[in-house]
Amino acid sequence: MTKYEATIGIEVHVEVKSKSKFFSQAENRYGKSANSSCTVVDLGYPGTLPTVNSEVIQQGIRAAHLLHCSITKKMHFDRKNYFYPDNPKNYQITQNRTPIGTNGYVEIELNSVKKPIYIEEIHLEEDTCKSAHKGRFSLLDFNRAGVPLIEIVSKPCMHTQEEAVLYLEKLRETLFYGDISDCKIEEGSMRCDANVSIAKEGSNHLGTKCEIKNIGSIRNVGIAIQKEIERQTALLEKGETFQEQTRRFDDKLGDTVLMRVKETGNDYRYFPEPDIPFVILTEEQIKKAIETLPMGSDERRKLYLERGIHPKNVEKLLSNRTLSDYLNTYQDSDLDFVIASNLLLGDISSYLNRNFMELNDTKLTKEKFSDLISKISKGELSNQNAKDILEDVLEKELSVDEIMKERNIQNITDSSFVEKLISKVIMENEESVSDYHQGKDRAIKYLMGQVMKEAKGSINPKVANEKLIEMLNRK
Repeated sequence: MTKYEATIGIEVHVEVKSKSKFFSQAENRYGKSANSSCTVVDLGYPGTLPTVNSEVIQQGIRAAHLLHCSITKKMHFDRKNYFYPDNPKNYQITQNRTPIGTNGYVEIELNSVKKPIYIEEIHLEEDTCKSAHKGRFSLLDFNRAGVPLIEIVSKPCMHTQEEAVLYLEKLRETLFYGDISDCKIEEGSMRCDANVSIAKEGSNHLGTKCEIKNIGSIRNVGIAIQKEIERQTALLEKGETFQEQTRRFDDKLGDTVLMRVKETGNDYRYFPEPDIPFVILTEEQIKKAIETLPMGSDERRKLYLERGIHPKNVEKLLSNRTLSDYLNTYQDSDLDFVIASNLLLGDISSYLNRNFMELNDTKLTKEKFSDLISKISKGELSNQNAKDILEDVLEKELSVDEIMKERNIQNITDSSFVEKLISKVIMENEESVSDYHQGKDRAIKYLMGQVMKEAKGSINPKVANEKLIEMLNRK
């Protein structure tokens, strides 16, 4: 059987975070009632003039920096001309010849091998309005018209659906932690199109390209690409050819569906936007935009690993921006990040989810959390006792010491008391002691259970475990 290789390129549109739209003063906010956030500029009224939003330009600089692009310092905007109901002006303002960023990359890791996915260009443009189809009618919501977008065009350098998915996940993580976009695919603030072609392995020529439009999730991008690879392979195996075409991914079918065949290329008749002057970026402007970037995902990942957090917990933290931001407020302290992350991802997250709350809705102050972690770290508070008082810590204004006193909890660290208690357990469980010396693993767990039962949670398990092993080895 002939071996084929897929070549994949991806175009991503992300909505840019900004107070107002790209070329008008209308508020840029998702979720408002239809047509309540638009101006005559967004509606395409004759005689209206666009005004460039400097905040969006700043976001473009930051995105270009994060994606390792060369930044274009002298830019102009272009008109992309086409006629469609959701395009009120019959043209879209974009950057065709002077994209804000070129020749970038993001790095992915697949099977422990790192690979750069190269980016051809990123450019700024305005979004069109949103259409909704109701039976025989199509309704238009102009709230989205003029929302600033960054289009990110990769080079055709991916060859598997796994690479494509990892690229999109890394792109989303990078832009989300850079505060460029919230990247919520379900709200349409990140939209993906994939270009797929296959050819015989080792061939110097690319196969016929198929574009898959508006795929609704990163997972579905992977499925759509794989289905398209399988479809094209089957056609080539039969000796059939096909024209360049546009398809869409059908969620219900779990497959791609033909939309149209491209007999000729798109002719958008680009020309420079006459109503917007050239935008000249200074070194000072670029520097200021980059300096205001928050801590990125890679920097956070490095910090957490250096502080001893397990790699799996690192990824869990990065999937929860609120918890990650909270933990980062302690980065200059000697807080035990391992204990802190375990508590945040475990019992605290469970409490918040159970009560439909956010961390800032609780009574957990920075000082209280630091004291709680310190007491657990020093053995002044056992893990079980920490669980017992956690709700009080989150719900009451009291300090950790006051809560412990109120609940009559104290963790005994007196070594003579611990030894006396362990001696009693050893004397009363001779059979288990014998099993321990015979190498039976369950024995130590049973004996520790008896020690903690006798102590009623008042001694630190780690200290007790170490002392128990020491005393058993003496016998």
